[in-house]
Amino acid sequence: MANNEELFKQIIAHAKEYGYIFPSSEIYDGLSAVYDYGQYGVELKNNIKQYWWKAMVQYHENIVGLDSAIFMHPTIWKASGHVDAFNDPLIDNKDSKKRYRADVLIEDHIQKIEDKINKEVEKAKKRFENFDEKMYRSTNARVMGYQQQIDDITARYADLMQRNDLAGLRQLIIDLEIACPISGTRNWTDVRQFNLMFSTQMGSVAEGADTIYLRPETAQGIFVNFLNVQKTGRMKLPFGIAQIGKAFRNEIVARQFIFRMREFEQMEMQFFVRPGEELKWFDYWKKERIQWHQSLGIPAENYRFHDHEKLAHYANAATDIEFKFPFGFKELEGIHSRTNYDLSRHEEFSGKKLRYFDPETNESYVPYVVETSIGVDRMFLAVFSYAYREEKLEDGSTRVVLRLPAMLAPIKAAVLPLVKKDGMPEKAREIMDLLKRDFLCQYDEKDAIGRRYRRQDAIGTPYCITVDNQTLEDNTVTIRDRDTMEQHRVAIDQLPTILWQKLRLCGK
Repeated sequence: MANNEELFKQIIAHAKEYGYIFPSSEIYDGLSAVYDYGQYGVELKNNIKQYWWKAMVQYHENIVGLDSAIFMHPTIWKASGHVDAFNDPLIDNKDSKKRYRADVLIEDHIQKIEDKINKEVEKAKKRFENFDEKMYRSTNARVMGYQQQIDDITARYADLMQRNDLAGLRQLIIDLEIACPISGTRNWTDVRQFNLMFSTQMGSVAEGADTIYLRPETAQGIFVNFLNVQKTGRMKLPFGIAQIGKAFRNEIVARQFIFRMREFEQMEMQFFVRPGEELKWFDYWKKERIQWHQSLGIPAENYRFHDHEKLAHYANAATDIEFKFPFGFKELEGIHSRTNYDLSRHEEFSGKKLRYFDPETNESYVPYVVETSIGVDRMFLAVFSYAYREEKLEDGSTRVVLRLPAMLAPIKAAVLPLVKKDGMPEKAREIMDLLKRDFLCQYDEKDAIGRRYRRQDAIGTPYCITVDNQTLEDNTVTIRDRDTMEQHRVAIDQLPTILWQKLRLCGK
């Protein structure tokens, strides 16, 4: 666990050092759980959003996009249930005066047991290889014991959450002997519910202002525009509406860098279907979404499905795609069968019919909805943390490299004159002009060529193009691969075609 914690600290430090993510308002000592994306971070983030948008909207003829406002009529959040039920169970430690989410304390405890299992499994593999049967069996027994603990805790925890038993959650924390990380004591208060929505005022004067909310999710903007999109787009069921946008939650226990923040961005798609067909489409989108994740080249063992034992009030099926972050498997994307809850509630509270006339069945009904929802920031962290590597080279040196998927990398190619003389910078600038209309490139002539390679490796640039003396003679350059560090000589006029092929961007 200590190694993983140290790795995570290195990832956070690298993100700042190389212009990916900065603490917000840093010169004023920062603002807790709020971050700014730097010059490379904004490019990676935009590439992730574009990759998702093309997969959802461009590649599906029956899915269209939307960009709804952050400010919405306050009754929307009453209809959706957020005003009354959008809460987190919080608990305070009386000695440290620190506040925690009760569910997170329990889940972290389960994660610690899972970490023990992983260590024991590694031991078992070594003992099996060494034919130490006695030790292998004892290790295997400990693994089974730990797994039984997890099963027992999970079953009890799920039951308490299902019944919203706050006193039971506190008792479970006490029974598991969970201590405050700051004080080390188990002197806990009762568990209380805390609403996560930010509220503000809209109006010219305070006395006449109306209370409105910063949206805690982007889905409701899609639901209230269902008929607008369906009619103007002449959409037939099944069809989807996709949206990328900011959301805000007053997280008391925001943590783990950009994994849980107060201001974040979501990529959501609501897929409207006939009643009775929702579970078929739920299974369809589970397969589609896991394939999208794996298309980035990250091995399948870094993902897993986690079916919800406690379903939200609006759902009849729900699963998470979890990713193996440095701090363990955590939710990356949610796939939910929301039934017809949202449209029915907005129909009830607005007094407007939100129904679809089905020409095949000759009837009107409220469609059912299957949702896919992924956090842009969590996706950024998943890609970035997996890409970060410290590699030992044959000469004994170490290089830090970001093995980002080429189609997501902020800078696609760096153009590097070998030296700052003999016409090489001028030739390198010509190559920049040739490439920059199609690819985001970077020109760099400072430091020795080896140091510049290392700098581009740390940024995550897939290819470096070097201009040397031979370039001036025959119009060829070397192109260096970030991952293999191999170099090949190619003609300058072939560079655009070669980069398109290497970056797998054709048709994307």
